[in-house]
Amino acid sequence: MKILVTGANGQLGKELQTVLEEKFPGQAVYADSGVLDITDSAAVNAFVTAGDFSHIINCAAYTAVDKAEEESGLCNAVNHEGVKNIAAAAEAIGAKVLHISTDYVFDGHAFTPYGEGDKVNPTSVYGVTKRKAETALMGLAPGSIIVRTAWLYSPHGKNFVKTMLNRASTPEVSVVYDQVGTPTYALDLARAIAAILGSRQWVPGIYHFTNEGVTSWYDFAEAIFRTTGAKTQVVPIPTADYPTPATRPHYAVLDKSKIKGTYNIKIPHWYESLQHCLRRLDAIK
Repeated sequence: MKILVTGANGQLGKELQTVLEEKFPGQAVYADSGVLDITDSAAVNAFVTAGDFSHIINCAAYTAVDKAEEESGLCNAVNHEGVKNIAAAAEAIGAKVLHISTDYVFDGHAFTPYGEGDKVNPTSVYGVTKRKAETALMGLAPGSIIVRTAWLYSPHGKNFVKTMLNRASTPEVSVVYDQVGTPTYALDLARAIAAILGSRQWVPGIYHFTNEGVTSWYDFAEAIFRTTGAKTQVVPIPTADYPTPATRPHYAVLDKSKIKGTYNIKIPHWYESLQHCLRRLDAIK
């Protein structure tokens, strides 16, 4: 097995570097945008062909959701065209692709957890480009696996957990209470990906992965401050009082039955994983 991880310096990419070296030591190559520009089709084809990879895990993405409303061309180049380039290069050498997608392919109007086959209806530039990538990948490389996730956080990069910790010295912080979903610890997602790679079967298609449980951004913030002992007061506000350029799904809960059943993956509750992440962050202060 020879694995290429794109977007290797992002939240998930960083966690994959640790997990893959434990599970498949010396079998992975980690490429960030400085090493491989996935929007350059010739560069992608040359890199993938020379590497003779058996698997490509695509974590590379344009994830500045609000900025994407202004930079739609760049967002599409990375999230859509880049995935097409990876798919074509992988298919040419027979490599398997595992691509990371998002809950933003849904409009968030549901009241029960989204299944993989539920109707998509992205309402932001970011969501549209991620859905285009899903369609392109399955068209060009139908043997691929797509894993949709949501509310990703880790000790690395920018994310909600670290934003709240940076506000821990302030008297109060306002957080929306009417957006509901499930936080996803990037380390748990990395372990799930490793489990797929290590499985005796490779079942193409779309899968959903988040941690277990359901919460709101407000309750998530409360949990962060409660666990760390911060005295910051969390003020609940409606989405209407916190306007953003990109529309967020009000409901982003994903049904994980398929990935758990197919690959026998055990998923921790979001609060348990949050505590693990906070311990790691405290250890590196």
